[in-house]
Amino acid sequence: MASEDVVGKSRGDTAVTTIVNLAEEAKLAREGVVKGPGHQVLSICKSLVAGGVAGGVSRTAVAPLERLKILLQVQNPHSIKYNGTVQGLKYIWRTEGLRGLFKGNGTNCARIVPNSAVKFFSYEQASSGILWLYRQQTGDEDAQLSPLLRLGAGACAGIIAMSATYPMDMVRGRITVQTEKSPYQYRGMFHALGTVYREEGFRALYRGWLPSVIGVVPYVGLNFAVYESLKDWLLQTNPLDLAKDNELHVATRLGCGAVAGTIGQTVAYPLDVIRRRMQMVGWNHAASIVTGEGKEALQYNGMIDAFRKTVRYEGVGALYKGLVPNSVKVVPSIAIAFVTYEVVKDVLGVEMRISD
Repeated sequence: MASEDVVGKSRGDTAVTTIVNLAEEAKLAREGVVKGPGHQVLSICKSLVAGGVAGGVSRTAVAPLERLKILLQVQNPHSIKYNGTVQGLKYIWRTEGLRGLFKGNGTNCARIVPNSAVKFFSYEQASSGILWLYRQQTGDEDAQLSPLLRLGAGACAGIIAMSATYPMDMVRGRITVQTEKSPYQYRGMFHALGTVYREEGFRALYRGWLPSVIGVVPYVGLNFAVYESLKDWLLQTNPLDLAKDNELHVATRLGCGAVAGTIGQTVAYPLDVIRRRMQMVGWNHAASIVTGEGKEALQYNGMIDAFRKTVRYEGVGALYKGLVPNSVKVVPSIAIAFVTYEVVKDVLGVEMRISD
């Protein structure tokens, strides 16, 4: 009996101690000394919101250039309608009006908002994990992320975000190339997803996924690596007094984002062209802009076959079709996305920063 009393008393003391500890932790969390689980969930939600807003704002700002880029990428060389950035935008305006310039933007935002949210959040988590592993291996608790490690974190974020939202990107490409004279097979994103799944199967929703993933590694990786490394360099050297109170002006951060976007998209652009062309394969009612008048659209058996046929029939330059409007689009788009993300996080009061 004595031993049972001792055990019971021990269990009771343990339960009381646990309750007291939980109460103390909750009190400290309310006072801001210790961050409770609820605070962590709220911080994650705020980070996702910031990333989503950044993606939606940046893509809407450059929607006309985004549509023109895709039209240039997939148009048949025997039926040229778009000969450049200015002519292409004028042609769309003349034939389809203002709505034509933003065609596919709703679907694009429906894809890019979750994509951007996942991408920025994944980068934060990946960079934190990589930095922790790096410090464990080197034994240097003060070590910081190098450009190469940032490139790896950005690549991880890009792959996760791309894979999570790829079906939406696939149908967005098809919706975007529809014109006034083409048969309107798709009435919207959800209708397009259902139609492709029903007529072409589940695998069709991921057609072009491989070149997309391969392309997103240098693209997103370089975006984050160049942006953060350039910011760090400017903060450390402070040329022309660009940094004040260890912060860069918005215009300077926009410049960093522009440089990052230009480098990333130039390296990955040929893969983006191949991805778009592969996405059109299997579309029985493809718009004339893709097939050309009286011409049969090329069929691709895979990424390598698409590269080979594109270069054989149209030359190496075809891999860079739409590069000019894409460059004009990417410079402000990436810059706006990075700055909007940081500004929204400041407004929402999220402590974690992509540069931490």
